[in-house]
Amino acid sequence: MPSPVEESSMINADIENDVTSSHRNLVETEPVEETTGWIKSRTVLGIMGFLGFANVYAMRVNLSVAIVAMINSTTPLPSNDSLDVCPSSPPSNSSIPPRPGDFNWTAEQQSIILGSFFYGYVLTQIPGGRIAELFGGKLVYGVGVLLTAIFTILSPIAAFVDFKFFIVVRVLEGLGEGVTYPAMHAMLARWIPPTERSKFAAYVYAGSNIGTVISLPISGWLCTLDYAGGWPLCFYLFGGLGVLWFIAWMFLVYDTPQKHPRICPKEVEFITQSIGAQEEEQGLSIPWCKFLTCLPLWAILIAQCGQSWLFYTQLTELPTYMNNILHFDIVSNARLSALPYLTAWVAGILISIFADWLLVKGWISRLNSMKLWNTVASFVPALGLLGIAGAGCDRVAVMVLLSVTSAFGGATYAGNQMNHIDLSPQFAGTMYGITNAASNICGFMAPYVIGLIISDTQQTLGQWREVFYLAAAIDLGANLFYLFFASTEEQDWSRADDDDLTVSAPVESLMFPES
Repeated sequence: MPSPVEESSMINADIENDVTSSHRNLVETEPVEETTGWIKSRTVLGIMGFLGFANVYAMRVNLSVAIVAMINSTTPLPSNDSLDVCPSSPPSNSSIPPRPGDFNWTAEQQSIILGSFFYGYVLTQIPGGRIAELFGGKLVYGVGVLLTAIFTILSPIAAFVDFKFFIVVRVLEGLGEGVTYPAMHAMLARWIPPTERSKFAAYVYAGSNIGTVISLPISGWLCTLDYAGGWPLCFYLFGGLGVLWFIAWMFLVYDTPQKHPRICPKEVEFITQSIGAQEEEQGLSIPWCKFLTCLPLWAILIAQCGQSWLFYTQLTELPTYMNNILHFDIVSNARLSALPYLTAWVAGILISIFADWLLVKGWISRLNSMKLWNTVASFVPALGLLGIAGAGCDRVAVMVLLSVTSAFGGATYAGNQMNHIDLSPQFAGTMYGITNAASNICGFMAPYVIGLIISDTQQTLGQWREVFYLAAAIDLGANLFYLFFASTEEQDWSRADDDDLTVSAPVESLMFPES
């Protein structure tokens, strides 16, 4: 007779073998699902999620270009050749002549406006994630985009009414958008099999890059029009598209595969056997104290903070730098500002596909894969900023450095972005809300600190070098913390006590069975 310990070990081994065997069979039979003639419902989720993030980012970043046209006078032309500034380029036939803006906001006020969105954005991250876990992410995500669209449409009116009212509307816009990422994370945990998560996250979350790529040049062009004042069109157009997207989202997407009325039964079976039925554990109470003492969660949080500081330095301040220092006209400014996000989108998808391929082949562990790509996503863009600081007034070198190094920033999708689901599929939305809220504090801290560094009367290359050095140092330091403390093991507080046996198999054996 085996001892109780041996019997328990045999039970665990049998469970692990059954789960691994079942998952291996699924991997082998997945092509049958492709031949059913159905459009996979998770593909529809991916497309709509992609378009949703493209919408919210278009509504978020259009102000970065519009504010250049909104300001009557940002920086006077240098009158002293000995100053550390770039000479103004002679106008060409294709240059767009600047015209007076409607507002006389100082550099500090502009920084407050650019950062005000994030005051609201960080407040709804954790509630958004938790509500999505308990009641489903469909309505949370959809309403978040809808509210963002409504307040985007109201932005020009608020700007003309009062400076403070404009800030309030931007904060409310951030409140709406704050739920989107954690709500989508909660949905991915219930819809996407583990072996598809890196590339699926790259497809969906890369909508943010596409939204930026589309919004910046279109906003630059709209700002040159005479109709309706030009720059208000940036807000009306993308806000209107957000409302139309919401209508399509409500008809096409559902909270879980089991609730979808038009899904192929084979797809439901495949998803359920890949990630398990999770609805039964949605009522688990949140282990807040465990979150506070979980070093792997802190590693994700700090890594995202470092990357966000660098990202928002580029996102909110790059058009201002290109206007005031490199002296691009607003159309060229907007087009060139979009290039880094285009390269990040393309490279992010390619890197994520390559990362998943390496994992399936068994050539690298999931933990080492995340550490590797997170380092790439932090180290290369930081070096790019240091290169920009040294490039000075060489406009071609600056744009090449931004475009090439930003491409590697897309590696974050294969880095820390999906790490929350490894630690706890049940609380992935809440944890993403926590880390995203913390990292997006940089959304208003970075512009505020930059506003303190940059002179209101005469911006110089030396001041902007300090901005770039600071962003690079924060990003690199945060990545070191992630390398030391990151983990891909499901935490012991992730599930109910009576479910311990069902999760006794190692996480990585469930996620990436031998091929």
